[in-house]
Amino acid sequence: MSEPTNPGPGESAPDESARTASSSDARGTDPKRGSDEPELATTFAAQLAGAAEKAGLGQIARDDTLSSGDILKALGGIRGLAEAILPGLVFLIVYTFAKDLVLALVTSVGLAAVFTVIRLATRTPVTQAFAGLIAVAASAALALWTGRGQDNFVLGLITNAAYVVALLTSLLVKWPLLGLAVGFLMGDGLAWKSDKRKYRAMVLITVCWLALFGLRLVVQLPLFFAGNVEALGVTKLLMGVPLYAILLVVSWLIVRTVYPKTDTAAAR
Repeated sequence: MSEPTNPGPGESAPDESARTASSSDARGTDPKRGSDEPELATTFAAQLAGAAEKAGLGQIARDDTLSSGDILKALGGIRGLAEAILPGLVFLIVYTFAKDLVLALVTSVGLAAVFTVIRLATRTPVTQAFAGLIAVAASAALALWTGRGQDNFVLGLITNAAYVVALLTSLLVKWPLLGLAVGFLMGDGLAWKSDKRKYRAMVLITVCWLALFGLRLVVQLPLFFAGNVEALGVTKLLMGVPLYAILLVVSWLIVRTVYPKTDTAAAR
């Protein structure tokens, strides 16, 4: 940082109040923080909000009312629900009645592939279908490699564990992940961090999602170690989309509490 220079001929000394204001702006508008908003947090929050927007969560957060159609849209619509549920359901049905791991895995992966082809043929966004196909195929490959049906659920358990670690860590460092996403979705940036009411709301939302992923692990891990493939399939379906939809509603209720309609309109 260079030293301030004396004014040259014909120049006046800068106004002290302007200098103070400039210095204050450089530090941020909140005197309690006394430093710039962390650049890393800002960048990560923007990326997180972008992902949430693509997932349909942004529109739900900003809606003044929440309808079943809004929730369905956030879940990917009818086609998105089918892509999320049917491969796992087909695996469960085939494995339960045929007791043939290879057949169950092939039909599950085949159905996911069909959904992807349909997306490509109709020129609709393929991200969700491709992600589902990759997840189903990777899980099937692991189960075929080990020859154990329960290993078809390993990647799902690892994913849930990763979410638990990420969400718990964000709470411990006092940067709740859901707050980072919601703040940018609502046009609030990182300002919610210095608002006690909003900060507590963001902590609560993050805790709710942490509880979802943690509950999945608590229920499914014992079934995995017991090798109960059928029960794993059932609990994965029941604790998937249904609980996700419930958490969307809970999240919306909390967001609308701290971001009423007037605040949202001003942010826009």
